[in-house]
Amino acid sequence: MIEDRVISPEYIDYEDEESEKVDEFSLRPKTFDEYIGQDKVKGNLKVYIDSAKKRGESLDHVLLYGPPGLGKTTLATIISNEIGSNIKITSGPAIDKAGDLAAILTNLQENDILFIDEIHRLNKSVEEILYPALEDFVLDIVIGKGPSARSIRLDLPKFTLVGATTKAGSLSSPLRDRFGIIHKLELYDNKDLSKIISRSASLLNIEIDNDASLEIGSRSRGTPRIANRLLKRVRDFALFEEKTKIDYEIAKKALDRLEIDEIGLDNSDREMLSTVITKFNGGPVGLDTLAASIGEDRDTIEDVYEPYLMQIGFLTRSPRGRMVTKLAYDHLGYNFNKE
Repeated sequence: MIEDRVISPEYIDYEDEESEKVDEFSLRPKTFDEYIGQDKVKGNLKVYIDSAKKRGESLDHVLLYGPPGLGKTTLATIISNEIGSNIKITSGPAIDKAGDLAAILTNLQENDILFIDEIHRLNKSVEEILYPALEDFVLDIVIGKGPSARSIRLDLPKFTLVGATTKAGSLSSPLRDRFGIIHKLELYDNKDLSKIISRSASLLNIEIDNDASLEIGSRSRGTPRIANRLLKRVRDFALFEEKTKIDYEIAKKALDRLEIDEIGLDNSDREMLSTVITKFNGGPVGLDTLAASIGEDRDTIEDVYEPYLMQIGFLTRSPRGRMVTKLAYDHLGYNFNKE
């Protein structure tokens, strides 16, 4: 089940959750110079921010999309720091009513950044309030009910909305079209993940050698958030064995104990792939059928399992369903006999 996944980027429980949050926040880069990877996105954002500052205008609204854990929240914070403005952070599910959004918007200052995570989960009534705010920087509010109801229009400061989503396709066209800057964040390669791990180890005051950082990076599913969490778990093993430095041997031993293989698959990944192979002859199998077969939520399969498995070529999607490739058969030790 997803609750047990050490490498799941969104659904991890810790005994000391608040301490873990503090650690994770402290590892976040605060400037573009500290931010490793996503060079194309980073380079373009630098241009847009510099241009907006020279014009004396607010930055166009920004939409960042891609799998969880790739640094969308971090980039929003960096944008705020580079502009020299404040940032207000919320999420789509947290804005339950139009009044909630109105309260947030009316408290913004000039050039502030409003970051909305999971923006695809905004409800329709809230989204409609957002349209004039994004386009014309005005807020339309209806006061009263029935025949006595009247609409008033409030001017808003020029602000920048940074929206983040793992499901860009779930955004409505009117909302998506109001973003002037749209970027997709890609999974990281092992080299960049190794740099991130080395930087994080330094911030955590523990030494790590290059082979160990590469080993952790290779098992991190292309995701910095997972890399940092695996680093912390490897650090636990190193401290338990009274080692002052994380070397390759302790990194490999810890990751093997966590049952994360050399390319980052854990038991849940292997179970899903094996289920498709053994129960459905490698596919195609529908998403709902697969979810029921492994006792998992369909959104979890789409958002957590699939992006990486498709990235490494172990899983493909067709109109008829999910299919496991020969690469996955070979990795798991199954004979590939499909015509």
